[in-house]
Amino acid sequence: MGDSVRLGPFQLEHPFILAPMAGITTSPYRRLMRRHRAALVISELVSAHGIEYSGQRSLDLLRFHEEERIVGLQIFGEDLKLLCKASQWVEKLGADFVDLNLGCPVPKVVKKGAGSALCRDPLWLGQILTAMVKSVQIPVTIKIRIGWDAESKNAWDVVQAATDAGVSWVAVHGRTRSQGYSGFADWDFMGDLKAKSSIPIVGNGDLTTPELALEKLKKYGMDAVMVGRGALRNPFIFEQAECLWRRGEGQGQKPLSGEDYSSWLQEQRTLLEEVYEPRVAMIHARKWIAWSSAGFQGCHEFRRLVFSTSDPETLWAESKIFFEKKTQARDLQFLAQPFLMGGHG
Repeated sequence: MGDSVRLGPFQLEHPFILAPMAGITTSPYRRLMRRHRAALVISELVSAHGIEYSGQRSLDLLRFHEEERIVGLQIFGEDLKLLCKASQWVEKLGADFVDLNLGCPVPKVVKKGAGSALCRDPLWLGQILTAMVKSVQIPVTIKIRIGWDAESKNAWDVVQAATDAGVSWVAVHGRTRSQGYSGFADWDFMGDLKAKSSIPIVGNGDLTTPELALEKLKKYGMDAVMVGRGALRNPFIFEQAECLWRRGEGQGQKPLSGEDYSSWLQEQRTLLEEVYEPRVAMIHARKWIAWSSAGFQGCHEFRRLVFSTSDPETLWAESKIFFEKKTQARDLQFLAQPFLMGGHG
């Protein structure tokens, strides 16, 4: 279809990007996904209040590696001044852009007026976005939902406010705040947004396979699409989607092999152990490995082993054996089903 894609001020290699996910899109994970062809990556949400008061956890979440570029750091909060100061801090760190989280549905976030709650007042949100854009030289982007609930789908008002403020693009998760991660993303609604918008729209929601990612991109004319939970179950989804996009649908792809997974496991281990002490590295490794085993024969027993093993050498050795033996028997139909409906992207 093409050699590259323009998204705001950036030239991307293709239109498939990694969604920010709380507790997941850490620097090692973002590096891993860039290596496996995510065109752009974004950090998990970081509190503007935490940045203001130099909270160590917040500062740790803002760290990134040069290998991640193009990389955005996502912030959240409800205070205009703190959001501007946080944006300036992101710029000072050298990130390529700052992303404002306007989609988080978690009660502890929205009850303070942040996340999805900010979109309930587009006029006030417009003032915040205008101030943020003026406070930095790097691009400002936002990630939203289609509305608060079924009776208040006001994403168009938010897109207009973002356009007037000079925001570079809007990523839209096709569910309302009240839906959380239940039901299905409303791609028809997002397609209507895209058709009316003068700034780029990135679609997000239920992209569980590379085929679906390409289908939604083309059908709704999105500038790009954002994959979250689908990448947890299939870490190769970006390179597969890019392959389909470049070669065309129906061209087929090289089946994944045990060697592909073995190489992926070794990359994981190296990246995690480079950044974290052993106990924390194990926590992340268990999650990544368990999610990616979904749909393999014997995955339930394997996950029990993963979460009961305390020795890193045993974890990585058993994981290598499992994926090398089971890859060819994976249930590919399972990949298209809903996944991690409790949250994450």
